[in-house]
Amino acid sequence: MEKLIITVATTGDFATKDHTPYLPTTPQEIADSIYESWQAGAAIAHVHVRDDEGKPTLDSAKYLQVVKLLEERNCDIIINFTTAGGELKDVTKRFPIVELKPEVASFDAGSFNIGPNVFIHTPAMLEQLAQKMLENNVKPELEVFDVGMIHNALRVAQKGLIKPPFFFQFVLGAQGGIPASPENLMFMRNSIPEGAIWSAIGASKDQLMINTMTILLGGHVRVGMEDAVYFRKGELAKTNAQFVARIVELAKTLGREVATPDEARAMIGLKVNNAAHA
Repeated sequence: MEKLIITVATTGDFATKDHTPYLPTTPQEIADSIYESWQAGAAIAHVHVRDDEGKPTLDSAKYLQVVKLLEERNCDIIINFTTAGGELKDVTKRFPIVELKPEVASFDAGSFNIGPNVFIHTPAMLEQLAQKMLENNVKPELEVFDVGMIHNALRVAQKGLIKPPFFFQFVLGAQGGIPASPENLMFMRNSIPEGAIWSAIGASKDQLMINTMTILLGGHVRVGMEDAVYFRKGELAKTNAQFVARIVELAKTLGREVATPDEARAMIGLKVNNAAHA
């Protein structure tokens, strides 16, 4: 099997300090958490930021501050900016994040219910976002919350707006998305084109189960407090690096080597040693 790419998602949009006091929310806290996770073995950082009140934001300055803090520490982790940031309807408000030119950015490939809200992505909006990423040389991380979103992304790709190798991120167990189960993970994996790269998320209590199956099936994994705040039942994770270290140890036990950031760059089709950070 190819080496394992570990993505760390430190913060997300939904968890708060009320859920866990260990959640990083300031640029300094987020950068520190990413740095620790990189030291533990993460190759990609999926970055959400918060405003001064702790709410999700698409404030470009906050994203750039995180990147600057990491660059000052010579951290070569792949930067993957979210294009959600609490904005659920107007895709054009996400364009400035893409224009910061991270190496990777999330591409949520369809509309779906998310908790009490609706996250809206019409076919035209998906094409607009893909075009913006293509213009800025940003790799789309194709976040799919159900199998239909795989086909949404592939329809956009057929128009030449998403270039291979395709990089899918399966999200299982989120409210409004496909439930986390072994059968559903296999279904998602079997629904992507040959040669596509895939990673998987298990939300909340399903994180470790989905992680383990994914490693065995040759996929890649995402972990972190965006997806789960508990390290095990009844025990809050104190750092995101805890989740990463557990995956590194699990991968070793299961016979998978862990990819460095540059090895991950080569695997997903990025330029090695030429990070496109803004």
